Amino acid sequence: MIFATRALLPEGWAGNVRLEIVEGRIASLATGAPPEAGDTRVDTLLPALSNLHSHSFQRAMAGMTEYRAAGRESFWTWRELMYRFLNRLTPEQVEAIAAMVFLEMQEAGYAAVGEFHYVHHQPGGAPYDNIAELSTRIFAAAEETGIGLTHLPVLYTYGGAGERPLAGGQLRFGNDVERFGSLVTAARGAAKALPEDTRVGIAPHSLRATSPGDLAAVMPLAAGGPIHIHVAEQPQEVADISDWLGARPVEWLMANAPLGPDWCAIHATHMTAEETEGLARSGTVAGLCPITEANLGDGPFNGPGWLAAGGAFGVGSDSNVRISLVEELRTLEYSQRLRDVQRNVLVTGPGSVGTALYTGAAAGGARALGRDAGAIATGHLADLVAIDSTHPALCALNGAQLLDGLVFAAPDGLVTDLWSAGRHAVQGGRHIARDRVVPAYRRAVEELVAGL
Repeated sequence: MIFATRALLPEGWAGNVRLEIVEGRIASLATGAPPEAGDTRVDTLLPALSNLHSHSFQRAMAGMTEYRAAGRESFWTWRELMYRFLNRLTPEQVEAIAAMVFLEMQEAGYAAVGEFHYVHHQPGGAPYDNIAELSTRIFAAAEETGIGLTHLPVLYTYGGAGERPLAGGQLRFGNDVERFGSLVTAARGAAKALPEDTRVGIAPHSLRATSPGDLAAVMPLAAGGPIHIHVAEQPQEVADISDWLGARPVEWLMANAPLGPDWCAIHATHMTAEETEGLARSGTVAGLCPITEANLGDGPFNGPGWLAAGGAFGVGSDSNVRISLVEELRTLEYSQRLRDVQRNVLVTGPGSVGTALYTGAAAGGARALGRDAGAIATGHLADLVAIDSTHPALCALNGAQLLDGLVFAAPDGLVTDLWSAGRHAVQGGRHIARDRVVPAYRRAVEELVAGL
C-alpha cells in the first residue's frame, strides 16, 4: 500500500490518498484515508511520465560533440561522429549503457521508455547468430532496472532518400523487410520473459531510410501495437523527401499511411500549418525531444497549432545528452516563448502551463508506448512518482501552482520514489540497482572510448 499526503488524480488534487497495487496495477484507491502500519508513505504522488523516444547507446557520447570544427556544424556533422562511435559498440557495452540510461530515467521520474532501437548487427553489417542479440541486451537492461519497456525495433533499409545504399555505421542498422520480420518475431519471443507491461512495436526509421513499398509491407508487423517514425526533423530531410516523393514527409504520410492513435511522429518539427492540423487530427502522438532538438539545432515545434487542433504529445530524451524530465518540459515551453516572443504558450485558454505540460505529456506518452497509464486511476498500471514538495523550490506553492514550480523552478533530485508498473525502483531518491549499474557502466564506457 502507498499512502500519499496528496496526489494528483484525474479530477484534481486529493488529500490523504491510499492506493493498493496488485499485479502492477492500481487495484483500489481511497481519498481522505488514514495511513496504516506498513504503508509506504510519500509526500506528493503524481502519475509518472513515459519517455517515448530514446536511443540509449548515445548516452555514452554525451559531451563529445560540443566542439566547433571548421565549417558549419549541424545535425549531419553530429551524425558522422555518432556513426563512428556506434561502430565500436559491443553487446556487453550496449547492455551496460542501456541499464545506466534506464536507471537515470527512473530517478528523473520516468516510469517507462520507448527504446527506438536501430543497432542490430555487428560492425560491417553481418548479423549476430541470434538476430535479436542486441534487442535481448536492451531487455536485460530493462529487467535489471525494472523500467517499463516498449521496445521499438527499427526498419532501416536505405542510407538516404531515393533508396541510396547503406554505408559506414549504417551497416549495423540494415534489414530488408523479410529480415526485419524475423527480427521482430525473435524480439517478441524473447520479450515474453519480461513483465506483462512490456511491449514490442515497430519503428520504420524515417521515409529517408525506407521506401513506400517497404513501409506498406511492414505495417502488418505492428499487430495493433505502437508504430514510431522520425518525421521532418531537419529542413534538408524535408527537401530530400519532397524531391524524391513529390511531397513533404508529413504531407506524404497523411496521404499514404494509415495514421492514427497507434502512431507516434518523432520530432515533427518542420511542418506547415496544414500538416500540423492534419497530423494532430489523425490522432498521431507528437513525440517531442526538446533537449535533443535544441542540442542538434533542429528548431522548435509548432505547439500552439498542434494544441489548437487537439493534438496529443509526449516527450522523450532521444540522444540522452541530458536526462531530466522537468528540463524536457521546461525546454519545450521556453522554445515556444523564444520563437513567439510571449509567455505561457502551451496551454489552451486560462490555466497552469506546468499542469498542462505535465498532464498532457503523461497521457500522450503513455498512449505512444501502448501503456495503460498516464493517470492515477483504478485499473491503470501503477506508473507512479513521488516528489518532495517541502523542497525550497516548491515549499511556498499551493496546489494550483505546484506543477508550475516543478516544471519551471525545480532542480533535479526531487523524486523520492518511483514505481514502474508497481515495481518500486527508486526509494529515498536512489535507484535500488545503482550500486550494480553504475560501476558496470563506467567500465563499459572507459573501454569504449579508449582510442576513439
